[in-house]
Amino acid sequence: MVNQVAGTPVQNVAVTPVQKVVVVNGNTEVLGMLESVLDAGRYDMVFVESSDHAYSQIKKVLPNLVILCARIEQLEGFQLLTMLKLDPETRTIPVLTYTTEFEGQDFDAAISQLAEEEEEFLLASRPA
Repeated sequence: MVNQVAGTPVQNVAVTPVQKVVVVNGNTEVLGMLESVLDAGRYDMVFVESSDHAYSQIKKVLPNLVILCARIEQLEGFQLLTMLKLDPETRTIPVLTYTTEFEGQDFDAAISQLAEEEEEFLLASRPA
């Protein structure tokens, strides 16, 4: 279909709606990766640095997707996820969770450290 605007033919082009994405607790490496992966022309990205303000920001924006860093040593990410899923206004928003390195270690090193700490705990709690 062609429309006339000021005597010039203009073709109707289907415009893809911009998808809103809220990213919570992302470190700089992850944020850089997300920016390069998610096309800036198709996604309106909102970055929230702490879980404290994330819930109110998500309720305000009502995004199409929430990307949440749920780090094991900080329960705020899991609490935010619970709040979002209990709220009728936000429960249908998909939430992608991920975790990053544990205290600056890679995943294998973190698992090894946790196993060693567990073994030490079990040995110390065993009756003599």
